[in-house]
Amino acid sequence: MGLAIVHSRARAGVHAPAVRVEVHLAGGLPRMSIVGLPQAAVRESSERVRAAIQCSQLEFPARRITVNLAPADLRKDGGRFDLAIALGILAASEQLPVEALRDVECLGELALTGELRAVDGVLPAALAAKHAGRRLLVPEANGAEAALARGVEACTARTLLEVCDGLQGRRTLPPAEAAPCTPMAGPDLADVRGQARARRALEVAAAGAHHLLFVGPPGCGKTLLASRLPGLLPEASEAEALETAAIASVSGRGLDPARWQQRPFRNPHHTSSAVALAGGGSDPRPGEVSLAHNGVLFLDELPEWGRHALEVLREPLESGCVSVSRAARQSDYPARFQLVAAMNPCPCGWAGDRHGRCRCSPDMIDRYRGRVSGPLLDRIDIHVEVARLPPAALRPDAPPGEPTAAVRARVESARARQQQRAGKPNARLDRRETDLHCRLAGHDQALLERAIEQLQLSARAMHRILRVARTIADLDGSDAIATAHLTEALGYRGAAASGT
Repeated sequence: MGLAIVHSRARAGVHAPAVRVEVHLAGGLPRMSIVGLPQAAVRESSERVRAAIQCSQLEFPARRITVNLAPADLRKDGGRFDLAIALGILAASEQLPVEALRDVECLGELALTGELRAVDGVLPAALAAKHAGRRLLVPEANGAEAALARGVEACTARTLLEVCDGLQGRRTLPPAEAAPCTPMAGPDLADVRGQARARRALEVAAAGAHHLLFVGPPGCGKTLLASRLPGLLPEASEAEALETAAIASVSGRGLDPARWQQRPFRNPHHTSSAVALAGGGSDPRPGEVSLAHNGVLFLDELPEWGRHALEVLREPLESGCVSVSRAARQSDYPARFQLVAAMNPCPCGWAGDRHGRCRCSPDMIDRYRGRVSGPLLDRIDIHVEVARLPPAALRPDAPPGEPTAAVRARVESARARQQQRAGKPNARLDRRETDLHCRLAGHDQALLERAIEQLQLSARAMHRILRVARTIADLDGSDAIATAHLTEALGYRGAAASGT
């Protein structure tokens, strides 16, 4: 009889819980059974492991093999345990020293030829291995991702035979190396001609991490403006970038290690379902709101989205996370994104045009705008109307707008003031912090109360106005909120009160 224990990691949301792969060899008819709540892909690993060991010119023991994946109540899926199971069989049959597996964690799917294939969720596993104080062994294709977890001793291999040689000291397995980072080179704000008010709103939104809604006719530049927002945001910290990269790692869509420090910009189509937006499924995966964590989520044609899909945004807009609950388990995904939405003012898109092109009736316009609920609009800090530009403003020789670099410098300065004052952007201040940092003079407080009463805004809207005013003051380098700052912030709510 032989027994071997190999360490590995499962995938549960953005976490990587530890799994002990226990392999026991006993007498009896040759067969292999895997227990410990394995899903179909894990149960099928017995055939992959058998072929991989034999094709690697190693001996597959003709014994009764029992593989236990502990803890037994944790669901295991995918081919990520293939390598650990194969090494456990080889160690239990004394083809590998058991001591060589004591301080190493293994991830990797095996091809029938013995080659190692990449798996998802390697970054969370690398971070967990770092905290556990163990080395990590991954396929060569996952090496750049594992290297993002600085401080972990990670090595790579191309085949099962290379792993065996490395564990026995016959060769040195190459360390995981990070890919060179690709510098962020997004579209420049200078490409946006005119639209001074919309550009100002974009700058304020970037400076305070505020949610933003553009309302305007087709072709006026709403999408153009939204695509420039990521370039205005300050560079993500290492902790923020790792959080975002971990979500991409477990999403099943792959992680580009060369772009892991860039803030995401997600632009899903308006036919996306609520599950695609918020996450979920029978095998829960993060949705668009989580893939946009620490970045920008852009929803174009907002009224064309399904009502149910839009309503799932309300909770993450407030809490910054999404909980996907199923009968068997619950997965929590961070979702602290900056929402930018765009919509037309009416079904034909030309309501309010100075040439009177709109032929929509008031009832049609009300029904169109009513597709977006009031509670969702209430959670968007800045509402700005984007007008159609005159043809002369679009001439090739027309002067360009202010470039991204200049605006970003002001945004970074305002963010630095917020970080020094509260340790977070103004949009994320809670009620107590808003009262503390967004105090108004007596006459400005009276002005705000009159405006709230006249526009019939909610208490939530009032606090969001205060935070926007605080951001405008930070852009001006002012320690106090002045009347001009407050009136500008109120102007970004007038469109919401009028129904757009």
